[in-house]
Amino acid sequence: MIELIDLTFAYSGHPPLFDRFCLRVGKGEAWAIIGPSGCGKSTLLYLLAGLKRPSKGRVLIAGESIHRPRPRTGLILQDHGLLPWATVGQNARLGLAIRRLYGPDGRHAPVDSEVEPQDADRQIDYWLQWLGIEGLRNKYPSQLSRGQRQRTAIARTLVLKPDLLLMDEPFSALDAPIRIELQSVMAGFHRQSQLTSITVTHDIEEAVFMGRKVLVLHDGCNRDTEVVDNDLAGRSDERNSPAFHQRCEDLHRLLERRP
Repeated sequence: MIELIDLTFAYSGHPPLFDRFCLRVGKGEAWAIIGPSGCGKSTLLYLLAGLKRPSKGRVLIAGESIHRPRPRTGLILQDHGLLPWATVGQNARLGLAIRRLYGPDGRHAPVDSEVEPQDADRQIDYWLQWLGIEGLRNKYPSQLSRGQRQRTAIARTLVLKPDLLLMDEPFSALDAPIRIELQSVMAGFHRQSQLTSITVTHDIEEAVFMGRKVLVLHDGCNRDTEVVDNDLAGRSDERNSPAFHQRCEDLHRLLERRP
């Protein structure tokens, strides 16, 4: 699904965050990316999203070299990005409305993305109900809790039926109970859909819960790929188990060690 080939990236006037960095992500896999602040976690996600371009090397998704945002990639950010003057229902419809404006041109929308209005209504109804916010359809973002705003942002993305879901610290601003609930919601969605997903997080427990594979990044220039296989992802019954805590401790040690 994803292949990074000799990826090199640096911000102007700064040393590189990545140098000849290589990575493969299989279709349907759930990954988490973890590392200290400033190590390149979000930058790597934006390179995958086509919002940034590598200095050298290539980013391939489904065999396509990425030079701009890709229509089938969904991106969920920490700050929700909701239109304040639009209701929950209208915000959930936003991506479909933009696709309808451009048409299935293969650039702004997939070539098979044309949706009839009644089908769009059914898709929006389904995701609002699935995420437990159908009763908030006519509310505005200012009337919602943070968790409800994030559920609306998730609905807006999933309505578009992405084949790759990129999430940049999507739950970090939420209180612990709501954060854990939404982690479980998204883990359940991954089990049902087998969507390829990558979650950037600074929270080790979240990384263990969300990623079947955990990519560990470090301060300085990342050259080698350090990946931890994790069979505890998505298992709510294991969150308090010795194995879960041991996996978290293992990641702590990896983060503290300079490669």
